Amino acid sequence: MSIFSSIRDRIFGHKPTEAPAPSTQSAPISPAPQAPAPAATASAPEPAAAVDVGAVLSEMAAMKGGGGDYQRSIVDLLKLLDLDSSLAARKELAQELNVHAGADGSAEQNIALHRAVMAKLAENGGVVPDSLRNA
Repeated sequence: MSIFSSIRDRIFGHKPTEAPAPSTQSAPISPAPQAPAPAATASAPEPAAAVDVGAVLSEMAAMKGGGGDYQRSIVDLLKLLDLDSSLAARKELAQELNVHAGADGSAEQNIALHRAVMAKLAENGGVVPDSLRNA
């Protein structure tokens, strides 16, 4: 699995802690049995809701007591997501995202990687605030 896929999966798969489960007690009781839904409707996937990347990362940071400077630092972002933040991992991520800014591990490359990750998350359906895109 690619490093970006791991990043995407951690963010897009994050479940908010404040979303309560819907209550089944308020459903009306029907005296007659209902016919099953048509197969075409049951098998059609529901459209994926856009993921608020800023809100997810903020919640994850709060759960971990801060999260460092994940808004600007690719290293802190990877650590927040419990992913490998080593130079080797960042080199691999740079290859995946076609980032060729600065020397490997330099501040210039790390900034470019963070921006590229945020842009790619937006391309994949994430709602990324400008504060994370232009950090």
